[in-house]
Amino acid sequence: MSAVEERPGTLTHRREGRVGVIVFDNQRKFNAVNLAMWQALPGIVREFEADPEVRVVKLVGAGEKAFISGADISQFDNQRSGDGTAIYNNAVDAGYAAVLDCVKPTVAVIRGICMGGGLGLALNCDIRISSDDAKFRMPAARLGLGYGFAGLKRFTEVLGPANTADLFFSARIFGAADALTMGLVKQVVPAADLERVAGEYLTMVTENAPLTVAAAKRALLELRKDPALRDAALVKRMVDACYASEDYHEGRKAFAEKRTPNFKGR
Repeated sequence: MSAVEERPGTLTHRREGRVGVIVFDNQRKFNAVNLAMWQALPGIVREFEADPEVRVVKLVGAGEKAFISGADISQFDNQRSGDGTAIYNNAVDAGYAAVLDCVKPTVAVIRGICMGGGLGLALNCDIRISSDDAKFRMPAARLGLGYGFAGLKRFTEVLGPANTADLFFSARIFGAADALTMGLVKQVVPAADLERVAGEYLTMVTENAPLTVAAAKRALLELRKDPALRDAALVKRMVDACYASEDYHEGRKAFAEKRTPNFKGR
């Protein structure tokens, strides 16, 4: 048995230039997420949020066979039953929320299997780019699991009620072309080109004005809330800060000089 197969699943992270990278690494189980990985996820997201050098966060699975195949069902008997159910479910909810509420743009780069909890995490990202060999599924109905209100709400926000009903009622496996048609992914590319295309997109995001991107992301986060709870004043302050920034001056100057702007985030 290889070393990759023997070691338990881990969540690793690194910074690549201005991109914060989160890697779900449990290749023996197609990157299924175990309890320790769920518990580590919020702290990693917060670290990237606090790092001024990070302008976008990328989620990816290790290897070439899977993004994330779902939660590690081998832990269900002893960690998602009885008294352990609440601890496990709280960790999953916190992991989902950390990605969904991240104040910086999030991009899921999907190759291979993307199912269950992996599909939920991908949908909690702002953008999803997929290889043409990706396979998707929401198998909750095959496992007898209940799927919470917040999770269903996110599915309907991205896919609409009809597509959400289809995926949850049928628990069917579908491919990248179908995912593109229903709006689950932004783009489908050949597997051999996935890293290059995703990298080009991430670079494009990092080159844009951070204050403008942050204001847009905050507006998107507020729009997800109930109208009575939205902080429109915060969004307005962030928009006003864009116009008062050095970056606004740099952007106009670069446009006039026909060059790429060098934004500083201030």
